[in-house]
Amino acid sequence: MKEKIVSLFLEKFNAEPTILRSPGRINIIGEHTDYNEGFVLPAAIDKAIYVAISKRDDYEIHLYADDFKEDFIGNINDIKKTEVLWANYVLGVVNELQNSGKTIGGFNAVVTSDLPIGAGISSSAALECATAFALNHIFNLQIEKIDLVKHAQKAEHNFAGVMCGIMDQFASMMGKKNHCIKLDCKTLEYEYVPLKLDGYRIVLLNTNVKHSLASSAYNTRRQECAQAVVWVKEHEATINSLRDVTEVMLDKYVLPKDTLIDKRSRFVVKEIARLQTACQDLQNGNIQALGKKMFETHDGLSKDYEVSCKELDFLVDAVRDNNNVLGARMMGGGFGGCTINIIKNEAVEELVKTISKLYFKETNLNLTAIIANIEEGASIIF
Repeated sequence: MKEKIVSLFLEKFNAEPTILRSPGRINIIGEHTDYNEGFVLPAAIDKAIYVAISKRDDYEIHLYADDFKEDFIGNINDIKKTEVLWANYVLGVVNELQNSGKTIGGFNAVVTSDLPIGAGISSSAALECATAFALNHIFNLQIEKIDLVKHAQKAEHNFAGVMCGIMDQFASMMGKKNHCIKLDCKTLEYEYVPLKLDGYRIVLLNTNVKHSLASSAYNTRRQECAQAVVWVKEHEATINSLRDVTEVMLDKYVLPKDTLIDKRSRFVVKEIARLQTACQDLQNGNIQALGKKMFETHDGLSKDYEVSCKELDFLVDAVRDNNNVLGARMMGGGFGGCTINIIKNEAVEELVKTISKLYFKETNLNLTAIIANIEEGASIIF
């Protein structure tokens, strides 16, 4: 990847670049908890966005995305949204850095990637973090990593128009090899938890579908959770999010009013608790217990939160009784994307082959398998 991007950069700009990477992420457990001020447990992986970058002597921005074979030219003094969608993730970061009072000059950049786009492992956040990290480095902005995370998140809100939580950017920037991050989405306090997978691999099985329900259902779930909080807060004044709600509170204040909203909010309350005990499992090296919790999470996401789909459910059910698989669940917002699986090393190849055949027979779709090794977050390569 390094040789490829250097060669591309020299061809486009006839200059020596600095090369940086920012990875995609997985989330071990803790789904739809981020916007409820709960905890998440992401980790950076060894698939990443790579940026080769150098300063210019003028105020222009020259970008090239190798994955799309597409150029973009803009000006540092006239940052605005463009119809070149991938460029908005870069421009959004520039915009946020400028709004925070930082001075940035013109620059050349080539972007390439070995992150599968649309697989739910956060290629957009990786591009934002790679851009923020690169600009911070070449213009010596001296911004702390945690603040780069916040700038990257704001770029997605204000330029891409997606009101995402902070997990994706946080994991991409702050990841640590062979560890996941227990991130408190309320305070942004975090701790690294060892992820020792002796004899096992993390394998993502990509459904290669994304149903149109995804964005509307996401907004609806947020509203349903917010409604539950309103009802609890009428009786418990200190409650501001589902993070602070208990099942006893749901029994008293939500269940009598609306069974559907109770079901949605109860999943989140249970998932926040499940993540806490999953971290204890990891600290104790008990990945078997973690695996069982992953299946529990999937069942909750499918039956109670109702953000799964037949393709995701099929993949989880296909491995549920396989002794070589410790755990599996849908990962991400839902209605497509990947399942995350913990599979015995020696069983991965044969299992993927078998599941791929079954999946094609069931859905007429090809399955894509991604083996995810846990790596460092954003870093300078060269």
